[in-house]
Formats: sequence, structure tokens, C-alpha cells
Amino acid sequence: MEFRVWGMTGSVHVADSSLAPLANERLWYWIHHVDDACNRFREDSDVSRLNHAEGRATPVSETFRRTLAAALDAAQRTDGLCTPTILPTLLAWGYDEDYDALRLAGRDHEPTNPPVAAPLDAIEVDDDAGTVRLLGGCQLDLGATAKALTADLVADDVAMSGSVVVEIGGDVAVRGTGPDGPWVVGIATGLEIYGDEPRVAMSGGGIATSSTDVRTWDVAGRTVGHIMDPRTGRPAAGPYRTVTVAADSCVHANAYATATLIRDADADFHLVQAGWSGRLVRRDGTVDYVGGWPHDEGSRS
Repeated sequence: MEFRVWGMTGSVHVADSSLAPLANERLWYWIHHVDDACNRFREDSDVSRLNHAEGRATPVSETFRRTLAAALDAAQRTDGLCTPTILPTLLAWGYDEDYDALRLAGRDHEPTNPPVAAPLDAIEVDDDAGTVRLLGGCQLDLGATAKALTADLVADDVAMSGSVVVEIGGDVAVRGTGPDGPWVVGIATGLEIYGDEPRVAMSGGGIATSSTDVRTWDVAGRTVGHIMDPRTGRPAAGPYRTVTVAADSCVHANAYATATLIRDADADFHLVQAGWSGRLVRRDGTVDYVGGWPHDEGSRS
């Protein structure tokens, strides 16, 4: 089953075709709930109301708090490199409208002193009251975590009945084996799929790819991407242009793929220390295989 959401393509595959209706129902259930909670381009979403609350405690949905908890955990795991407090930086570089419109229009001026990301303690969560409060001008973008979490949530629900793979915009959640063994997952290196991409076999966990070459736009004649360094307020400028990470969940894979793009020359060390494997493409096209990622990408990971 293929679909399109949030300006991206996606797909769901089940080992038992009788599970297709369940998978479809769970997919759109979670997409609708996550969109209501986390779509910053909707004025009525939880994240938009919170970002415009000017420091007031704001009631938010359970789905929003669940996504925020995942994003805060990702930030802590990655030393703050994959952080939900990145929105002011994105806005400074012109990402203030839906990506499709931004890509066509671009922006005329590059920010002189773009803001760095706010610290995580600028976010106050009151689970008992069901509210969140943002301090010191902090604003949130949960897009990356929300996409990966949606894949995990759908996969977890369907996996109670059988094996499934859920992919949204290159983020993949795998639960169980396919009809003929481990699922074979293609590693997207761009927005287009040509059929000759590297492949690995998986029977659980998640895999995610982040790249400085996709979701880019023009700023004063310079091509910039959506992966921003929260320490500098500027586009990621590490040694890698595309990073694919396999981890125990899609959320964790996404977080570490993003962080690895932002890190400096020690990026591969941090990925190995976290216990995950990765396929890291340098800016000159050289590929580094980290943490047990198969050099023969037709084999099992």
C-alpha cells in the first residue's frame, strides 16, 4: 500500500495480506492524530498554539506530549544535536511555510546572526495537568520526530497481529520477518527511487536516512538544507552529506542520522558508542560503513 502525506511518499507492507485493512486503519489513525498535534503549518495544531502562547501553560493532546517526550529523549541521546527547539533557526533561514512553496520561492536574504536552539529546560511539561509551557522565546518543531514516531506507532499496532514494514519519507519501522525471511529495505539516497539503491535485510527495529542534499531551498543564491546545527544556527556542515542509521526504533534511527550529519570528524565514533550501525556518505561520495553495517549491502543487517 502506497500513500502520500506531509509532502512525502510512504508505504506499508504486511506479510499477511489479510492485515492490510488493519494496517490502513492504523496508518491513517496515527497520521491524523500526529498531524493535529504536530503540524506547525496548521494554526489549530497543538504545536502552533503552543508556539504562539507567549510563555503561557497550554493544554495539549496526549499525542503531542508523547511526541514531545520522544523528541526530548532524542535530544538527550544526541547531546542536543537533534532537538525540538530548532524552530527559530529554521524560521531565520526562511522555513516559514510549507516546503513545496519554500522550494519554489526561496529567500532573498541570509541571516547575519541566526539564533541557536534554546536549551531543553526551556520546556516545562506538566503531565498531570496535560499542559506544556515554553520559556524565553523557545519554539518547537517536532516534524522529524513526528514522522519517525508515526512509523513506529503504526508498526507497533499492526505488529500485535503480524509482521509489517512502515515507511514514511525514508524513515522505516520494521516489525517481524517478511513472507520469505527478513524484509529487504532499500536505502534511499534522494527523493527519487530508481530501483538500484543499496539494500539491507532487517527483521526488527528502524532505519532512517538524513541528507543535506534533499529538502533544500535557495537563500540569496546559496543552497541550504533543513538540517540545522543547533549550536551555530547555521546549516549542517559536517563531513557527511547523507547518513543512514539502523537502530532499535525508527525514532532513534532518525535522531542519530540527524546528529551524525551535524557532528564533526568524530561523528562515526559517537554512532558506534551509541551501539548503532550506519552507512555514511562523505561529501566526495566516499562511503564509510560503521558499527557492523554490511559492506555487501545485499546481506543482513
